[in-house]
Amino acid sequence: MKKENIGAVLLFVLGVMAVLTLFYIDPIPQDEAYHMFSDRRSIMNIPNCWNVISNYPFVIVGGLGVIYFTRNNKLHFSYMLLFLGVILIAVGSGYYHLFPSSYSLVWDRLPMTIVFMTLFSIIIREFISVRLGRLMLLPLILIGLSSIFYWVYGESGDLRFYALIQFYPMVAIPVILIFFKSKYTNGLEYWVLLAFYIAAKVLEHFDDQVYQFLGFISGHSLKHILAATGLYFLLSFYKKRTELGEKSFKVSSNSNSLSEQFFPK
Repeated sequence: MKKENIGAVLLFVLGVMAVLTLFYIDPIPQDEAYHMFSDRRSIMNIPNCWNVISNYPFVIVGGLGVIYFTRNNKLHFSYMLLFLGVILIAVGSGYYHLFPSSYSLVWDRLPMTIVFMTLFSIIIREFISVRLGRLMLLPLILIGLSSIFYWVYGESGDLRFYALIQFYPMVAIPVILIFFKSKYTNGLEYWVLLAFYIAAKVLEHFDDQVYQFLGFISGHSLKHILAATGLYFLLSFYKKRTELGEKSFKVSSNSNSLSEQFFPK
């Protein structure tokens, strides 16, 4: 069986398993203790100062990305949307950390969801099918946003749907990177971004321990900086890479590949 066939089967199986899991776990309410970050110092009259200003790197990276893709009109709108979303992350996260609550957390998670879903559609576009990636951009964003609305307006304040749209891309992306071939040179950009993302999540998890060890900045603040750094490296790769020739990217028209049948170019 060809690598693309195995990848397609794995993506389908993982998707089914992820959806079925939702029906076997209890609703996940928002923990109000989540808002109690370790570093709550006010500096220059800015509450939770480091958690707020550590979002500024997102503005810089997002702005650089928007400028680059504004000038490069050969690429699809999704790349522009990705970096616009990064700027919105800075705004939403900054607002949330100024006034931490479940209400303000909505404005933090909305742009993050847009960025995650846009990035997922870009990876599908580059590795599986250009056409499928384009077609899935809007549905993926709507699915992501609906998970936020379900959490906010659902009867139980349930985060299971939001957890699903966070979890599935994180397991699906490595499968795509391993089993499908990029239409661009290199292909390391998403592995680098994934490594930075995992490191950022680790820092977030050990927020207090990092703050106690360093004494001047917390794990959550470093999470913002590390995530923005990963996006900066992604943008750098975007600028340097080139598109492979049609022959080296497209599967032969005589192929009976399962991935070609389900994900037409």
